Amino acid sequence: MPTKFNIMNNDIKKIEDSLKDLVSKNEDAIKGFEKASENSKDVGIKSYFEKKVVDRMQFLRELRAAVPELDLGRVEIEGSAAGTLHRTWMDIKAFFADDNDEAMLEEAVRGDKAAINDYDNALAETMMPHRLKEIIRAQRNELQNALETSEVLEDHR
Repeated sequence: MPTKFNIMNNDIKKIEDSLKDLVSKNEDAIKGFEKASENSKDVGIKSYFEKKVVDRMQFLRELRAAVPELDLGRVEIEGSAAGTLHRTWMDIKAFFADDNDEAMLEEAVRGDKAAINDYDNALAETMMPHRLKEIIRAQRNELQNALETSEVLEDHR
């Protein structure tokens, strides 16, 4: 029979796993946006991707500072195997695409949609502390705004 202590430990583990997932996804996004910025030919698009790197680094700082007692990974950007695979796909797609910048914007839109879904999943965690939920909700809203900007940029290419 589960004890109250075991249930609490399970809840803490779920929250920790959810946060680690967000940290890893943000690390992946940073690497992807850095790669997109390097490959962009358009100064405005390059600047846009550079801003996305800064934004996601801020997300990481906020997530790590919100729950310092949890080990949310090292300070340097690690990322995941799936993120590495996605960046490789971006490189291949950019290499063969006629409009490199448009292809990267399409990937940014796709990535932002996936990130919003990840944040929605984290927000669905019922036992998450209120202050942490507020940080995640604010980041999710910033991602929604970034998605709308990416879609506008993509439509104007």
